[in-house]
Amino acid sequence: MIPTLKKPYERKSFELEICAGNIQSVLAADVGGADRVELCDNLIEGGTTPSGGTILLAKEHSEIDIFPIIRPRGANFVYDGVEQGIMLRDIKIAVEYGADGIVIGALNSDGTVNYDLCCRLIEAAKGLPITFHRAFDHCRDPFEALDILVKMGVKRLLTSGQKNTALEGGDLIAKLQSRAGKQLAVMAGGGVDENNITELAQKTKAKAFHASLRSVYKQQAVFSKNEVRFNGTKDLEENQIMASSVERIKRVIKKLENI
Repeated sequence: MIPTLKKPYERKSFELEICAGNIQSVLAADVGGADRVELCDNLIEGGTTPSGGTILLAKEHSEIDIFPIIRPRGANFVYDGVEQGIMLRDIKIAVEYGADGIVIGALNSDGTVNYDLCCRLIEAAKGLPITFHRAFDHCRDPFEALDILVKMGVKRLLTSGQKNTALEGGDLIAKLQSRAGKQLAVMAGGGVDENNITELAQKTKAKAFHASLRSVYKQQAVFSKNEVRFNGTKDLEENQIMASSVERIKRVIKKLENI
């Protein structure tokens, strides 16, 4: 059952951010005791900018911090002038609708951080804390990129350690956090779940983690033409959705508390 009630929770010595692709996941993150939500659309493409309505309703119906991702499309992280304009406008909307922070990421075609664009995006965020997302995992030199993020005043870096999963990239994550010190929190993300969180935390020494922790939920049955499919995920029926699970979130938190 997808939760619809808010519950208070205590902050911990670690951070757990939930990657939420719908309002159901936001509510689950709130009830489950997560610290923050990265609010996205189109998780199948790695996450794109959520609608203004989603941001607004997430703020109205939960007490958890909401950090919308600002990414106008899937694929690479090199953006043309029109796309940059969209990103700046979307940040303005997110700020107006009460976002608690903003998630950004932009690169140059040579694999370096697009410093000029990122500075403009940060300025548009009006002082809200900034997370740099996994565009970092396509940077040619992770340590050079980290130094630039610190210079820009980015508060958190989400990375899988430039591998497909954070566990595979654990060694680099540990080195990045050591280099960053207290200037920036390196948040381990990519394939993080209750089965590997303990090993990941011990390997990376990270204190911040990012996961979707989703399960399949079946919605109330409605009439549909079974032969006509709109759901691009073959494993899901038309009356099923993927949303973060309160139970899975709580399991991850319990394991982190016991490390």
